[in-house]
Amino acid sequence: MAAIDQGTTSTRCLVFDRQGRLVALTQEQHSQHYPRPGWVEHDAAEIWRLVCRLLPEALRTAAIDPSEIVSLGLTNQRETVVVWDRLTGEPVTPAIVWQDTRTGPLLPAIAEELDATVIHARTGLPLATYFTGPKLRWILENDESLRERAETGELLFGTMDTWLLWNLTGGPRGGVHATDVSNASRTMLMDLRTLQWDDELLAVMRVPRRALPEIRPTMGAHGVTTAPVAGIPVGAVIGDQQASLFGQTAFESGEAKCTFGTGTFMLLNTGDQPVLSRHGLVTTVAHQMEGEPTVYALEGSVAVAGALVEWCRESLGLIRSPAEIETLAASVDDNGGCFVVPAFAGLYAPHWESRAQGIVAGLTAYITKGHIARAVLEAVALQTQEVLAAMNNDADLPLLSVAVDGGMTSNNLLMQTVADVLDVPVVRPMMAETVALGAAYAAGLAVGYWSDQQVLRRQWHRAAEWHPMIDPQRRAQMLQQWSRAIELSVAWGRPHPPV
Repeated sequence: MAAIDQGTTSTRCLVFDRQGRLVALTQEQHSQHYPRPGWVEHDAAEIWRLVCRLLPEALRTAAIDPSEIVSLGLTNQRETVVVWDRLTGEPVTPAIVWQDTRTGPLLPAIAEELDATVIHARTGLPLATYFTGPKLRWILENDESLRERAETGELLFGTMDTWLLWNLTGGPRGGVHATDVSNASRTMLMDLRTLQWDDELLAVMRVPRRALPEIRPTMGAHGVTTAPVAGIPVGAVIGDQQASLFGQTAFESGEAKCTFGTGTFMLLNTGDQPVLSRHGLVTTVAHQMEGEPTVYALEGSVAVAGALVEWCRESLGLIRSPAEIETLAASVDDNGGCFVVPAFAGLYAPHWESRAQGIVAGLTAYITKGHIARAVLEAVALQTQEVLAAMNNDADLPLLSVAVDGGMTSNNLLMQTVADVLDVPVVRPMMAETVALGAAYAAGLAVGYWSDQQVLRRQWHRAAEWHPMIDPQRRAQMLQQWSRAIELSVAWGRPHPPV
């Protein structure tokens, strides 16, 4: 089984055997572009070139022929949007990344045309800069020539899964222009219950239907590759966080996972019925097997987690490598009263405050870089705690433990801090590549490589577990101080009255 994991900062190609063991992995980072404050862009053509290098390299590393790959699973950063020319296959604009906030000024106009409560009820999504629909409206309103070309069928739209699937299966020479229900549920253009593009939402976002991909089940026939290697069936397309839920084998209602990557994403399987959140969470499609009921999830999304550590390295020079943040943070016993709110792209769940801005609160002459490093890790944990609290309020039963994955789970101090502030055990599986594994599992089930989900459950093994150790009074104090810091972040981002 093979998987392409196209993430926010890098692209990876992986090969797994029947026991779910990793056989080969190739990875390469792509460029991040920040042309203006709040703008985040990727070069979709660069990402496709990476796939063209990495997939053949992964097969060479595994010492296998493409014909030995039973099926390919494709997983991706989700709300990032690509617009490209149908005939040339070239992107006509930079890809606008999910973290981008340029659509903030558009949101009030959208809400005037269709009330935000209606949008939430129909899509499960709050009206926010995070999602794809407003990004497409911004693109088409800022270049009328693109609108004309989209309406005549010259242009194609899609999230990153659609862009890669189209290229993998032929591109301008008959490529499959499709997405799956998990990715489509993140666009703010799909009705969560009919699983189809919604005419009223398309009208509000000014999106021509003919430019959009076909919506398909997550697991099923998505075409056969023609490039960069030919003849591999694509058995699954699934958004990265839904893939992680699948890779954690959280197949039953009430099971949850939390991924610590560029951002933090906690998902709770809610079964075959969508549950609309009352506490700032997103209702999303988890996955759908062709011919079977759709599985839904509640999700809490935090924009900045690992990205905060990367900011400490690249922008501040506080550390030389991401691993150093743990050593530096462990050099002090606490944060010294310092709190970091990393609202680089506003605040996502459960606040949805697009105007919030990042702050560092509690600075005194006592504070050292060790305290700042500690505050950085605590910010990741405290944001996660807010999501868990919202999830407990929405769910019938509180979560008793959380399965975790993602690059940041190698940071033991962070994982202990997460257990401390969540006040539940935190469990890390043996297989760290849960996103790619979930895509491979979904593709394998689609073609019968694995007989059923119970086979996959038996392949899940615990690697580490952390239990709460903090004094309850200290936890309560941290949560109270964090709430104050959040209030300051929101207030700082609001327009100031003229002097």
